Order: sequence, then C-alpha cells, then structure tokens
Amino acid sequence: MPELHNLFADLPSSPREEEGFRELLARPGLRIERIVSTGQASPPDFWYDQPGGEWVLLLQGEAGLALEGEAGVRHLVPGDFLHLPPHLRHRVAWTAAGQVTVWLAIHYDETCPPP
Repeated sequence: MPELHNLFADLPSSPREEEGFRELLARPGLRIERIVSTGQASPPDFWYDQPGGEWVLLLQGEAGLALEGEAGVRHLVPGDFLHLPPHLRHRVAWTAAGQVTVWLAIHYDETCPPP
C-alpha cells in the first residue's frame, strides 16, 4: 500500500541556515520537491538558469521572486503559482523572515511529454 505523507509535516520551528529540499517524486524527465525557506534568499548577483522547466506553487509564507528582464520583484503569497520555462533566469529575492515558507516545485525536462 502507498504511504501517506503530509507536505506540512516536519517543518522547522526556528530559522535554519539553509533552505530544506525534500524530493517527493522522481521519474525520468520529472521531479517534484518540497522546498522550505526560513528567511533565505539567493546570493547577491546569483541567478538560476535551469536547463529544464519548473512550475512552482507557494503553499505557505511569503516570498519575492525576481525574473530576468522584469524591473520589479514579484510578491508571492499562498496559492500563487507560476511556470518558469527552461533557461528563464530567476532568483529568490527574499522569503519572509520569522515564518516558514513552503514551496511545491515541479521540475521537468524535454523528455516529459507536453500536456
């Protein structure tokens, strides 16, 4: 029988030095992970430039996401989601200090068939 899990289980009760990544499911061309932030941000001048695409959903907390080519930072609140196509440079400008921010990220590559 499949095991039952909860995305909100085992969340930290105090800030951590680094974000927590937990792989939930992995298949060829597809990876789903939970990311837990407690005030972290991408290092200054660092941009993610991923070969695959990513669909991300903010489940809890708040965050600021910067996309290359946009003047401002997008303010994400619970329920906000967006698709980051392959090689769209982006960075986490901030995550809310003093609270736990939980993300659900779905990573895919070209071997994953289109919808």
